[in-house]
Amino acid sequence: MAIHECFPYLRVSDGDAAVRWYCDVFGGRERFRLVDPADGRVGHAEVELAEGIVIMVSAAYPEMGILAPTGNTGCGIHLHVDDADAVVARAVDAGATVVRPVRDQFYGERSGAFRDPFGHEWLVGHDIESVEPEEMQRRWNAM
Repeated sequence: MAIHECFPYLRVSDGDAAVRWYCDVFGGRERFRLVDPADGRVGHAEVELAEGIVIMVSAAYPEMGILAPTGNTGCGIHLHVDDADAVVARAVDAGATVVRPVRDQFYGERSGAFRDPFGHEWLVGHDIESVEPEEMQRRWNAM
């Protein structure tokens, strides 16, 4: 068995608003969407954040067990970017909530985290130094 790709599939309360938000905040491009003819919900949409980096989005379908987050999520999506401070600031300006402020981290990245208006947590960072795993562990232990 070979895995060829992995796509985060985000379930949201408002598919149309989420697609617009991800395009605006991350500079993404909507590749396409399928709209439910019965009620206009976004049944499926794909947003390309950068070449080859795609997230999929669907409106919630509670009648099918497809639910949007209502609080904290059990996972986060990490984006490695050119300028974490700028991305987090843009997200906050667009309605995100800071979970962890951007700061220099022991593992050699400047990063922070926010929750988007649809309940998903994003970790955003950029490299500030190259740190070997042994040094990361030493720093972790020292904290």
